[in-house]
Amino acid sequence: MPSTYFDIKEVARLLGIDWRQVNKMAQRGDIPCQKVSGMFRFNQAQITDWLQSRVTTLSEKDLSDLDSGHSAQRKFNHKLFLVSNMLSYNLISTELPARTRSSTIRELVNLAGNSDALYCKETLLTALNQREEISSTAMAGGVAIPHPKRPLPFNIEKPLLIIAHTTKGIGFGAPDGKMTDLFFMTCSPDDQTHIHILARLCRLFHKTTLVNDLRAAASAEEYIDLITQQEQKILDEI
Repeated sequence: MPSTYFDIKEVARLLGIDWRQVNKMAQRGDIPCQKVSGMFRFNQAQITDWLQSRVTTLSEKDLSDLDSGHSAQRKFNHKLFLVSNMLSYNLISTELPARTRSSTIRELVNLAGNSDALYCKETLLTALNQREEISSTAMAGGVAIPHPKRPLPFNIEKPLLIIAHTTKGIGFGAPDGKMTDLFFMTCSPDDQTHIHILARLCRLFHKTTLVNDLRAAASAEEYIDLITQQEQKILDEI
């Protein structure tokens, strides 16, 4: 099989669960797969799309399993993968000047332009808008994670994480129907890093005090300190 396919044990490691559970999911049709010569095979792009659609609704335990599973698949200690290491003062805005969904996305991309890792802002803008047209990246609780549907290996040198807070909530299509005011825009050069970042961010959001603390923070320095401290806490729990 080409390298764009996983076997059942690779998917199990990716999800952080037993391969027999994946086998049952495949037999029930709960996970996208194909059967080739009597063996289940999993297309990497389909698995990525499937995970993206589920990651914001997973439980804390499932997110923890997914987090550690991606670390195992990528062959490094999950405690060495830190979203806090991706943070930079010039990629954070405590008062993003936006009032609509489209202006929010554009301002996030403008903020991303402060990074030397981004080659073309318009390419990122197009990718983010296309993803939002499929379905909103907003979550319940006033948080959204705008991101491209596919990695951008030819447009970014390394993973990006942009954080912004708007002084007034934005109608961003959240499932609870409420306004969104806290945005975590991310993009990656590969699928596995992309899903890993989404899983880690969602684990952080399960700690509701972090979201409220970020809303009250007045500077980029406070944002970085709060996220660094909270990320260390969830890793210490394992």
